[in-house]
Amino acid sequence: MLTTEALRAAVAGDGDERVLTLDRAFQGLPDTAHGGSVLAAFDLVAAEGGRRRLDGHYFRRVPLGLPLRLRARRAEDGCHLELLAEDGVLVRGVVAPPTTTADGAVVIGPPAEDAMGLPISRACFACGTDNVLGLGVRLRADADTVGGAWTPRAGFATAGGALSAVAITTLLDEAAFWLGALATGEAGMTTELRVTLHAEPRAGASIAVAGARAAVCPRPEDPRYHETTVTARDADGRLVASAAITFVAVRGAARRLVTGMLAVNPPGMLRAVFPAYTPPAR
Repeated sequence: MLTTEALRAAVAGDGDERVLTLDRAFQGLPDTAHGGSVLAAFDLVAAEGGRRRLDGHYFRRVPLGLPLRLRARRAEDGCHLELLAEDGVLVRGVVAPPTTTADGAVVIGPPAEDAMGLPISRACFACGTDNVLGLGVRLRADADTVGGAWTPRAGFATAGGALSAVAITTLLDEAAFWLGALATGEAGMTTELRVTLHAEPRAGASIAVAGARAAVCPRPEDPRYHETTVTARDADGRLVASAAITFVAVRGAARRLVTGMLAVNPPGMLRAVFPAYTPPAR
């Protein structure tokens, strides 16, 4: 099955009330849907097309393999969506016309190919080595930047030959996670994704995603929350997407993450990101 087919298959029904059951291939953190995949499911249901803004506010983790209620309400200001479990709202979002233009975005290049690699996992939709539906992206970090260049795998094309939005939203969200992790030394989750899709790149065109480490800033009222900005551009340098994404650090969450990642990453790589949770060098 292609990735775009798997995302379409995750949505059942039509109209205002649907059911979303995300395949386990869309995992981000263990047993949790990748934020980029949920936002792409909202975009699929809204079916707006063209330049658009995708916003998602994540209140709790989104489980995989379980049917969840998905409500969609269309209004003059866009398509408003809610993802619900039996005990309440998991995510609220909107797909609407953009509020910003490409002119105001500061686009930076990703780190060089010899920069420090960032940790990967086996199952993650963004970076998983064993995830056949995933992106298989390898992000890097230097003193200034987090990001990387990604060449699309097969399975990420729309019917019109453009790159599926799920690839863009996932790349942006993944870069924002590592910007937050490097700034705090903690794992956590992205809680607010505000993505503007400026252009539709070709399905086979490489994409460069990047965010400046110096631009990551904690909220004055609650320093667990860090604001990040990330952009994506195609091989011609054209801005494809820009995003403002909030990362919340969860103290202790990196302990479980590091335990699983030690099987596929050098300890030194994990120590550079999560020094408090990685065994010291011998």
